Amino acid sequence: MQNHRNSSTGLRIGGLPKHFPRVHAMMAGVAAFVLMLAVLIPSPETSSKRTSLAVKLSEVTSNDNAKAEAKPALTYTPAETPLLNVSVEAVKSLSLEVRNGDTLSDLFQRAKVSAKEMYQLLGSGKEAKQLARLTPGEELTFQMNNDGQLQSLKLQRDRLNQVEFTRTNADKFEHALITREPDSHPAYRQAQIDSSLFLAGSDAGLSDSLIMEMADVFSSDIDFALDIRKGDHFSVMFEEQFLDGEKIGNGPILAVSFTNQGRTYSAVRYVDNSGDANYYTPEGKSMRKAFIRTPLDIVRISSHFNPSRLHPVFKSRRPHNGTDYAAPRGTPVYSTGDGRVIASGYSKPNGNYVFIQHGERYVTRYLHLTKRKVKKGQRVKQRQVIGTVGSTGYATGPHLHYEFLVDGRHRNPATIVRKLPKAKSVPASEMIRFKNQTQPLLAKLENFQGPALAQLDEDSP
Repeated sequence: MQNHRNSSTGLRIGGLPKHFPRVHAMMAGVAAFVLMLAVLIPSPETSSKRTSLAVKLSEVTSNDNAKAEAKPALTYTPAETPLLNVSVEAVKSLSLEVRNGDTLSDLFQRAKVSAKEMYQLLGSGKEAKQLARLTPGEELTFQMNNDGQLQSLKLQRDRLNQVEFTRTNADKFEHALITREPDSHPAYRQAQIDSSLFLAGSDAGLSDSLIMEMADVFSSDIDFALDIRKGDHFSVMFEEQFLDGEKIGNGPILAVSFTNQGRTYSAVRYVDNSGDANYYTPEGKSMRKAFIRTPLDIVRISSHFNPSRLHPVFKSRRPHNGTDYAAPRGTPVYSTGDGRVIASGYSKPNGNYVFIQHGERYVTRYLHLTKRKVKKGQRVKQRQVIGTVGSTGYATGPHLHYEFLVDGRHRNPATIVRKLPKAKSVPASEMIRFKNQTQPLLAKLENFQGPALAQLDEDSP
């Protein structure tokens, strides 16, 4: 059969075109490509349906397998266990300052901690008993759980010392003492006395406690109630203590020099092999005599030793066999030496009194006390508080009447002490150690004193 060509169109009649236009061929190719993509890539809706179907098929398969095998539930190790629904018990903290009159029970009530918790703590050991002796200004920090059960208690004694009690089980607490060490640096002060040691010391920037410590160092050589004169001067080197860069107080006196009525006394602090600290001369002789000069810190003498004095109450000549020291009621009274209390009681003329025997030859008596702090037969140390100043008995006002007896005879307390022996010096076996420890301190004091004494001379009239 013969094909016929249409001459006007170039098409074969009854068959495919021999020459397809180029543009039409390209369009046909694009259309075919789009059709192929539509077939191969499903629409989002179709994909979602297919995924859902796959999940359902998986669940059915899983359930069928579980029923078929009938296996128990899996047990996970801690590392495999998912951290779901984990709750951490909160601990509440509350800090309270101890106020005047506060008891431990008051503070537990204020913190809303039960008395049962308090008794559990107090019964956990002897260390907890110290909580019954609180001082105003101290701080207690309570830590409790949500049920109000005490977890720990911290007692802040001061900036350096803290006691902590931590619960270890249902009814037991563990005790820990936390102590911080301050940084210490030497400091120097010097002054000249115009009216009193206290005023001169305060003007120089010394605290009351440092002034009293300095007076105590020289208490066997200088009577600060009688011997001080205008123009006397002192130089003292001591420790200043710092915590976190802030000054928190003073440490002990390291070395000190005091010029009284033209005579200079020097003392240096030495810690011996046993750890005991005392003051000695640069040569190693003890600054402490067997008796200190006065049984009180710096006070005013209201009546001297006078065997023919006119009695202020009875207006008759009666010997005044001691020295009267006027001081505010409640001022501490010290034993002037080591000894044993041979009498502690009350009588109408003496009021509250304490008598102390020192060795075989010496007896000291302390009269008109408000309170007695020692009992008959008790051993006492030098500067131990034995009572407080009062006006009991035949007394016109608050003061201490102090007597000193040698071999049963009254002697003048203001002068007898100078005639008595001093305490023991540094033993020869420790002299090298003494020199190594104290000579650097004395050298520092001397270096400080050079320009300071020159300035004092310039200021003197």
